[in-house]
Amino acid sequence: MVDFVNRKLELSELTALAERGGLVVVYGRRRVGKSRLLTRWLAERGGLYAQAIEGSPAMQMEQLGRDLREGAGALRQGPELTPRTWVEFFELLRLDGHPIVCIDEFPYLVLADSTLPSVVQRFVDHRMPKGMTLILAGSSMRMMHDTFLNRGAPLFGRAAKLLPIRPMSYLAFAESVGNAAALRGTFEKFSLVGGVPRYWEFVRPRASAVELSESLFFGFAPYFGEEPARLLKDEGIQGQNPLSVLEAVGRGATKPSEIAARLGTAQSNLTRIFDALVDAALLAREIPFGESSRTTKRVLYCIADPALRFHFHVYSPHRTRWQHYAAEEKARLVATHVGPVFEAWYRAAHPGSGRYWEGEREFDVVRLETSRGKTRPVVSELKWGEVTKAERVRLEERIALAWTATTPGKKYGPCEVEIVDSSLLKDAPRMKRLCAAQERG
Repeated sequence: MVDFVNRKLELSELTALAERGGLVVVYGRRRVGKSRLLTRWLAERGGLYAQAIEGSPAMQMEQLGRDLREGAGALRQGPELTPRTWVEFFELLRLDGHPIVCIDEFPYLVLADSTLPSVVQRFVDHRMPKGMTLILAGSSMRMMHDTFLNRGAPLFGRAAKLLPIRPMSYLAFAESVGNAAALRGTFEKFSLVGGVPRYWEFVRPRASAVELSESLFFGFAPYFGEEPARLLKDEGIQGQNPLSVLEAVGRGATKPSEIAARLGTAQSNLTRIFDALVDAALLAREIPFGESSRTTKRVLYCIADPALRFHFHVYSPHRTRWQHYAAEEKARLVATHVGPVFEAWYRAAHPGSGRYWEGEREFDVVRLETSRGKTRPVVSELKWGEVTKAERVRLEERIALAWTATTPGKKYGPCEVEIVDSSLLKDAPRMKRLCAAQERG
């Protein structure tokens, strides 16, 4: 298991919330380190932790009661107080009066009993002791959204805080695996596992990116071979079409019409699948910078998670032939994956930025910056590899000229152009600022 690193913002936020009490909702994709964060913080605060299981409500209440019994007085007093309903379960929590209780994998409970959110709503509104902090956590992004962010759901608006646990930063990865962040090889390995700490456990400090890809994806019984199917199952997304959509996007189809053509179906047949994959954070929907999702019809889809992207971009198309490739070809395939991840990472480090495309023109990252009361557009071109001075000048001139002919170019005026290459990794102060911005979201 990798060392626990960073998460200072999340730990600080949890501590502040515990001072006020109330319902706290913690969510984040599976294996992002959510449970480890919660158990570490609860141990320091003396809080109670229980993790739900899949099963009948009776089995789930028995399991939760067993997990909580050691520290919860009312649940310790004997089998006659074993709850038979969720109303009784939360009444026992109230009688015990423990100030901090966390129930992890809450979606499992809701799947087994759809009335549970209403029970929790009544508990939070009328029965929860003053000052108590009840933490409900979950990994199913779709279920957590439907339970707490859907305006028609009983628990909508009840939480004192919705705390997302996001993938960790590149610098946290480098620190955790013991590699220098300034090295290109370190980022290449990061591009295979992303900010998911569970995947970091497979990273050996002296191994190359190609060696990591072979152990994680192409080796005997590789860990990541069935990971997409597991993630889809966790999100309750069933059938062959969702997997086929991810395959099509990984192989280069980004427009809805292109994806539908690859699958041999009408675009309208994929609307629900697109929505489900986006809600589950398995697919990202992009619109051109400066446009509104309510009015634009220009949409691109991409696989945001680096490990998933490698699975569908490199592993799936090449898995039967990989072992026959020369070392140079393997390195080339890994490099085709690293560049887009570097570009997406840089966009994520500038909240509010986005890609822009119009006709044949495309810009990697566009953002607005305000200085001395004036707002100007900044257009960034990302290159994986170091760009020469002469090439940098040519790129700047070409991008500045192309920008003036676009709709936002006419709206905002001339842009500042920046060419970002892998030499950025050596700029420690800037990297620290970018990773901090990415973690804040």
